[in-house]
Amino acid sequence: MGRLSGEVALVTGSTSGIGKVIARLFAAEGAAVVVTGRDAARGEALVQEISAGVDNALFVTGDLADPATPERLVSAVVDTFGSLTVLVNNAVETEAGDGAVTSVTDEVWERILAVDLDAPARLCKHAIPAMIDAGHGSIVNISSRAGQRGSPGYAVYAAAKGGLDALTRSVAADHAKDNVRCNTVSPGYILNERRDAELDDAKRQRLQAMHLTRLGRPLDVAYAALYLASRESEFVTGILLPVDGGSSTARARTLG
Repeated sequence: MGRLSGEVALVTGSTSGIGKVIARLFAAEGAAVVVTGRDAARGEALVQEISAGVDNALFVTGDLADPATPERLVSAVVDTFGSLTVLVNNAVETEAGDGAVTSVTDEVWERILAVDLDAPARLCKHAIPAMIDAGHGSIVNISSRAGQRGSPGYAVYAAAKGGLDALTRSVAADHAKDNVRCNTVSPGYILNERRDAELDDAKRQRLQAMHLTRLGRPLDVAYAALYLASRESEFVTGILLPVDGGSSTARARTLG
């Protein structure tokens, strides 16, 4: 019996990076998992991996910039597994055009907000009734330190993540009565399999110095999401959990 035995989880942006590791861990802990993203080949490969001969995973392709996608994803989960009890809003859009608010185009602004804020709100809207039907639910929003403090050159991303943090508190307040919880995980710098594939020693040391402990790994975020998704955290709702090696608690050797 795993920590998520009997749960049905939808993890957005789960064909790579943090989302992929969350989906893998949730499946290992007994949940039925729906993987979603834009890359069908990677999504199907992950489903084959985590199914392990048991029909407990599904891939549904979707672009969260499309306002119709959230409802379609939730419907696919419920139609396949009969319920939905865990939602992880992990998908993220970062555009090369992000920057100071004075330089960002309308197209970039709208695309980032569509994926990073509008889609999580719509997913909550459609997932919560299914959670109420199931008798309980947990929503885990994956945010960023950029949502709590300024980051030069990331005006849209920071605005979206700040909005996501606020959404967490509103959902928690509105739906505690329905036995639906909502919490945020706010990662620090997390090593990325593609972005950091050729990380040289000098940059590694600089990034390391931003933290009190070590560089973050996707599994660090996945473990936090697992706790918040599980019944172990039944008394926890509306919080923002930093998973950042202490960098939000104290200034490390360099400012990150």
